[in-house]
Amino acid sequence: MTAMTEAETVPQAEPTQNSVQEAAASAAPEPAAHPLAGAEAASPPADAQESAQPPEPVHPVVEAPGKVAPAAPAEPWRRRALRALLYGSKVDRTVKARARVGLAILAFAVVYFIIAVRLIAFGIVSESRGGHRVGGGDAIATARPDILDRNGEVLATDVRVPSLYAEPRRLIDVDEAVELLTADLPDIDATELRERLSSKRGFVWLKRDITPEQQRAIYRQGLPGIGFLNENKRDYPSNNEASHILGHVNIDNQGIAGMEKWLDGHGLAALHMAGLATDRLQNPVELSVDLRVQHALRDELVAARTKFKALATAGIVLDVRTGEVVAMVSEPDYNPNNPHEALDPTRVNRLTTGVFEMGSTFKAFTIAMALDSGKVTLKSSFDARMPLRFGKFDIHDFHAQNRVLTVPEIFTYSSNIGAARAALAVGVEAHKAFLKKMGQLDRLRTELPESAEPIVPKRWGELNTITIAFGHGLSVAPLQAVMGTAALVNGGILIPPTFLKRSEAEAAALGKRVIKPETSEMMRYLMRLNVEKGTAEKAEVKGYYIGGKTGTADKVINGHYSKTKVLTDFMAVLPADKPRYVLLIMIDDPQVLPETHGFNTSGWNAVPVGGAVVARIAPLLRVEPRIDLPTADRLILASMKESR
Repeated sequence: MTAMTEAETVPQAEPTQNSVQEAAASAAPEPAAHPLAGAEAASPPADAQESAQPPEPVHPVVEAPGKVAPAAPAEPWRRRALRALLYGSKVDRTVKARARVGLAILAFAVVYFIIAVRLIAFGIVSESRGGHRVGGGDAIATARPDILDRNGEVLATDVRVPSLYAEPRRLIDVDEAVELLTADLPDIDATELRERLSSKRGFVWLKRDITPEQQRAIYRQGLPGIGFLNENKRDYPSNNEASHILGHVNIDNQGIAGMEKWLDGHGLAALHMAGLATDRLQNPVELSVDLRVQHALRDELVAARTKFKALATAGIVLDVRTGEVVAMVSEPDYNPNNPHEALDPTRVNRLTTGVFEMGSTFKAFTIAMALDSGKVTLKSSFDARMPLRFGKFDIHDFHAQNRVLTVPEIFTYSSNIGAARAALAVGVEAHKAFLKKMGQLDRLRTELPESAEPIVPKRWGELNTITIAFGHGLSVAPLQAVMGTAALVNGGILIPPTFLKRSEAEAAALGKRVIKPETSEMMRYLMRLNVEKGTAEKAEVKGYYIGGKTGTADKVINGHYSKTKVLTDFMAVLPADKPRYVLLIMIDDPQVLPETHGFNTSGWNAVPVGGAVVARIAPLLRVEPRIDLPTADRLILASMKESR
């Protein structure tokens, strides 16, 4: 009888519910022997009995009856491909998961750090100076950078002022609030105030920009739901001095005209939207304007408007080397601290938004075109003995000489006939192309958003060339006429004007040659000659070598040229032999005076005003006076001949 193993001595227990659960919960890493019920399990194989050591005792593992562990199903190939695409092959997914978790933690930390910095900034800068909405359509006035002149003088800056607001939902008694507020603010409309306080909105403005005294009085009333916010208000210390250059802002401190509007269109509005347009983050904007020259020019133009009982006066000082506008005045002007004045149509900027027939100052373009073409020289002459007849029109000279005139005589006598014949000698198409090249036929774009389109003939024929040759039939913005004149005298380079500071190197990169250098020399000679013995004699200032060209244009009234109302202008060059500045003086409808001997032409009003302006601004512009200056023939013409 064979010997019994230790396994046989273990009593067999019936499987219970608890034993089944315990067996399922205990999973060994190595496979256990499957228990068998019955006597056959008690007899081990013969080779097992012959082993040197008896087998280890095996404890039975009981499974639920009828339950067999199913085999793991094969993973679909699509899932395997997706996992390989996302995680790659043979990659430690645990390491990669930890890296991703760390990256996510870092990203969240950076975001929360930025939020914390912004919250701290809002806490330090009370009542944030950045533009932000406070409810409905109400906005807190945004901060703007200072605007300075070329010497660092402040032209526009922000000041902090209190504004009154209400939170209607917190009000206890609307009637009481209306009664108390109207007592301290008598200029506020009671009906509108009641309507605002009765609304269901969370925030409403009651009055912007109140005085400190009004703020203290309202504060002492102790009304719940009534509060104050300090806002940015634009202040212009120079008042009217540079109004048409600076422009103005609205109640929310947003630019709506002039350089103020340009600022919003060039990044300031975007900074406001991002909440970054605070005083500490904005650098001042430096203009090309010299406030001293601006003041002197305006002072003389105001006096001239009064003296000649004119509708308006205007003037520009332009640096011919850089294109910088050093001063620009259009009078009557307005105070940007009171922008409602700008709504008056008589206070528009005539120099950029208006277009005018510039009269005989356009003869400078005509003569320059003829000389530059090579078909005309300074020694050329044209017949001015009789009026020039074209169809039913006759062209006359105001200072008729009734003889053949040389080119210098055409310029100094301001001959309409001579200028027309010189233009016809060049040709209609060449005339049109030349003015196009000089920038007179297209809208002039500068930093100022206000600009006007020139009025150009739709069909340009010989009659148009004849009239445009002496300044009629083509209307341009005065600033673009100044730009073209600067090119005639600065060596022949057309430089776009600017109201921002610009170096000569920057100007050279923007400029383009439009006439030959020798043509520019001849134009400087003619303009100086015109002051010595032509229509601009009254512009002479001792010590300053001034050159210039006069212009008188009949005004168009109801579609017809007036016989009594004129626009006079004077285009001056300082100094004429080595130009640095061009000055334009315009007078709209000057009246005759006893001292003008019944004349209202440019030589009697615009020219002497130009001389007075030069006498005041030349020292400010560091143009040194010179003693015993030679005539144009000896200084300019002689140097031209020597250079050749």
